[in-house]
Formats: sequence, structure tokens, C-alpha cells
Amino acid sequence: MKRKLQDQVAIITGASSGIGAGCAKEMAKEGANVIVNYPVAQAREMAEKVVEEIVANGGRAMAYKCDVSNEEEVKEMFAGVINEFGTVDILINNAGLQKDAPFTEMTLDQWNYVLNVNLTGQFLCAREAVKEFLRRGVNGKSKSAGKIICMSSVHEVIPWAGHANYAASKGGVMLMMKTIAQEFAPRKIRINSIAPGAIATPINHDAWDTQAHLQELLKLIPQKRVGQVEDIGKAAVWLASDDADYVNGTTLFVDGGMTLYPGFEDNG
Repeated sequence: MKRKLQDQVAIITGASSGIGAGCAKEMAKEGANVIVNYPVAQAREMAEKVVEEIVANGGRAMAYKCDVSNEEEVKEMFAGVINEFGTVDILINNAGLQKDAPFTEMTLDQWNYVLNVNLTGQFLCAREAVKEFLRRGVNGKSKSAGKIICMSSVHEVIPWAGHANYAASKGGVMLMMKTIAQEFAPRKIRINSIAPGAIATPINHDAWDTQAHLQELLKLIPQKRVGQVEDIGKAAVWLASDDADYVNGTTLFVDGGMTLYPGFEDNG
């Protein structure tokens, strides 16, 4: 049976750990050739471990160093991948980070650092992907000329005190995604977002590392469990596949109900 992403080439940014690694593994299972992007030399070993796991399970993958906030590095990554694999079919715009501070204490460097990676990085990668999709057109691997999945967050709609830079970046991702989806839908390019809720990854380890912390976190999740990276990876596979061919310009919330105002579970 043909796998959902058979022979498609997928660049997954920030894929050396966490959600990005989960997406890489799930997409490889469905036949994609996966580029495991990592940002700095220190993350190379982790990225190569993701590649090794994919290859050991019969998939095809390669690691690629690129700081997504650097325009020239992004251009070089896409050119290198196209030279190696012939094209790019899927972009998972996943790279993201936090640099938290109370608003009155947040520095311009902290603000810029988060916006440069979380929002500008998604812009730079999406722009290069769309250029390639337009150049190639529909190639028979998919009904679409290309697919982009922007990794957003429940905080594209939920305010988050003490995290103004992060929340602003995710709100920006949401409207960037919708705007370019509108612009390129006539060219058979599909662009959507996934908004994870609380997922067990290194970035939020202190939110679930003890039983007391976990119980506090679960108060925010009607489903009463913390999400796993596989939950996001499987959603990404679906959004990138032809099963979702009529889904364009939307955010898929994968959050166990976190956006359902859980404070009102008992009538407020």
C-alpha cells in the first residue's frame, strides 16, 4: 500500500528534538525523505541521532545545519536540499524558542531574539518553499504543488502574561499563514498551521517534571493528559497528505481542549 507521503521531500526546521523530531519520525514512516534541520553545531549530535533512528527504521533522512533567522543560510539550505533531492514538497516551519521576562523587564534583545526565530524564520523558510513550489508546480506526488505547515501555539489566541514576545510571534504566525494561504491557494499550494497545547518536550519540562507541577498543568487541559510529540507528528502527516487536500489557511489545534476555557468546566 502506498504510504501517505511516499517519495516526498520534507524540510522540518528545529527537528533535532521535541516536536520537530516527532514530526520527522512520523513523516519518515509515511515515506517522506526527511531533512532534519538544526540551528547550531551543538545540536548536531542530537540531529544525527534523529537521522540514525529514521534510517534504522527503513526511512531516508539527512541532517542540515541552518539558522532559520539568517536569510543567506535559509537560501543555502533550500538550494542544498534541492540539489540533493531534486525539489522540496513539504515544509514544516517548526523552529521556535522562548526568552521569557516580565514585560517591563523584557529587553529589546529578548524581544528581537524570539521574533527573529519564531516569526521571521518562518517567513524566510516559507518564502523559499513557495518559490520552489511555483517553479515546479504539481509533480504527481501529491494533488498539491506544495504544502507548508507552520508550527504555531495555543498562544496565538490565548494571552500569556510574562511571554509577550512569544505570544506576539505566534499571533504573527497565524496571520502570516492565513495571508499567504489566501495568496497561493489558486496555485495549488496549501498552507496551514498546527497549534500545540502542552506537549511533553524539553522547552516546557518544568511544567510537568514533578507530580505537583503536572497536576497544576492538567487543570488547564480538559482531556487531563499532557500531549506527546507523536500527537503533533501524526497531525502534521495528515495535514501534509492528500487526505487534507481541501484544508487550507486554517489552524489545527492539537491541545487536549486547552482552548476550551477550562476554568468554566464547573460552570465558572
